Amino acid sequence: MKDSKIIDVARRANVSVATVSRVLNASHLVSPKTKEKVLKAIEEMNYTPNALAKNLRSRKTMTLGVVVSDILVAYYAEIIKGIENTANSLQYKILICDAQNQKEKEQEYMSLLMNRTVDGMILVTPKLSNKEIAAYADNGYTIGLIGRFIDHPNIPCAYTDNVKMAKEVVNHLIGQGHEKIAFLSGYADAIDSYERLEGYMKALRDAGMPFIPDLIENGNFNEEGGYAAFKRLKEKNIDFTAVFAANDEMALGVYKACRELSIEIPRQMAVVGVDNNRITKYVTPKMSTVEQPKYTMGALLAEKLIDQMNDNAFSDKRAFKVDSKLLIRESSLSS
Repeated sequence: MKDSKIIDVARRANVSVATVSRVLNASHLVSPKTKEKVLKAIEEMNYTPNALAKNLRSRKTMTLGVVVSDILVAYYAEIIKGIENTANSLQYKILICDAQNQKEKEQEYMSLLMNRTVDGMILVTPKLSNKEIAAYADNGYTIGLIGRFIDHPNIPCAYTDNVKMAKEVVNHLIGQGHEKIAFLSGYADAIDSYERLEGYMKALRDAGMPFIPDLIENGNFNEEGGYAAFKRLKEKNIDFTAVFAANDEMALGVYKACRELSIEIPRQMAVVGVDNNRITKYVTPKMSTVEQPKYTMGALLAEKLIDQMNDNAFSDKRAFKVDSKLLIRESSLSS
């Protein structure tokens, strides 16, 4: 099977793409038994990473740029790890660029692509508009997206269905008896936050419940913002009993505010976040959250982009929509 790809190897070995990537990268995180399974599948399928299968042009820098909105947000760590492990297995390096939540800095970093400091650029939940991103691709620059979908033939994307995810969270809270549910959004121009708000509103509408604009606050995707947003909500004197935060960082801010205000979670206030950051399992009570396969998104996108740069046909598929999973823990369960 000379055209075998990493996803085929993963299926043959009955493991994730991330596990195959770790084996290719000689990671110590893979058990000997699993490693043996993967290596056997690689041998049976005669798999060779595509970037190694062709001679690269001499002008190649063998480097990928990765632009993230805020390097301090835990969401990006696993994505970067997936990108780095896969890139390294294909003999590429990565250059991490922190945009510090500024669209202008994202545009500055794109100069690294235009002056050929990097061969390709991966944008993770960028502030740049679809039109702006498409313009780079139309001019021949290699770009990939994580956390967002753009319908463009030359822009591979790895993303989750944010609308569906949000509806599942809100339906869970409604099922727990909550009638007034607050929503904490991220940056005003963040597409993923907007889509989660859309899902929140659709779930309320489908349940025949009113949408109350005053129950929406912006927490800027960080703990301090979530803390301040919850305080603002409480000052409105609306008797809400649940909070859906668009990421775990903001949900942690809600925890802090609830402690200060002597509000007991979940008896007096249910809380759900998004991302399944490690700390969500260790706070008290354990936080309900949505798990996204962040490592896999990074690994898939990196391989697809490197294949594209080297004129390899990984597959006709350029959009990878991966499933998220609601993890129901103590913070959202009625007593």
